Amino acid sequence: MQLPPQPIHGSTEPDIGAVVRTVLTSLEDSKAEDIVAIDLHGKTTIADAMIIASGRSNTHVGAIADHLLKVLKDLGRVAPKIEGLQSCDWVLVDAGDVIVHVFRPEVRQFYNLEKMWGLDRPAEQRPL
Repeated sequence: MQLPPQPIHGSTEPDIGAVVRTVLTSLEDSKAEDIVAIDLHGKTTIADAMIIASGRSNTHVGAIADHLLKVLKDLGRVAPKIEGLQSCDWVLVDAGDVIVHVFRPEVRQFYNLEKMWGLDRPAEQRPL
């Protein structure tokens, strides 16, 4: 997986690239699977980057999310908002300019966020 070399264009936060790299490293350290980073610049105002990953089970999804929360807090991020930690089918971590979705594989396939954000159309893909 290639990490973004510089901040995402248009971000009001100068270290957004560092946040993305930190999130990707945390996910890899937690053995998350099928990690995808999506540049949202110009597509929405909700965030500059979205990262999607899978865990093998509810327990694994929860552990990935817990580790990510600790890493983001250690990075000095304002307390990230989190949804879905009780069931751990789909956990959303909102770290401001970076949104992270951690799914069980079946749930990820059902919602197919990659398709919704255009990753099924190679001509529209842009690296972070």
